[in-house]
Amino acid sequence: MDFEKLADKAKQVAERANEVVEQRGGAEALKEDAEELRDIARGDGGLVDKAKDAAEAVRDPGAPGQG
Repeated sequence: MDFEKLADKAKQVAERANEVVEQRGGAEALKEDAEELRDIARGDGGLVDKAKDAAEAVRDPGAPGQG
């Protein structure tokens, strides 16, 4: 196993993840998204409704109504 290639690939993945987080509004928006998804999962309704709500929430970064 080539650990140098593995380390380079891990660095690339981490850099890409950071880019995506920043594009979506930064770490605070990521936390807000996670809280919103948690609330959807814990809320009332069926699985299909929760999945639709979660998909919509992920399309809109940050807290509901922002972005």
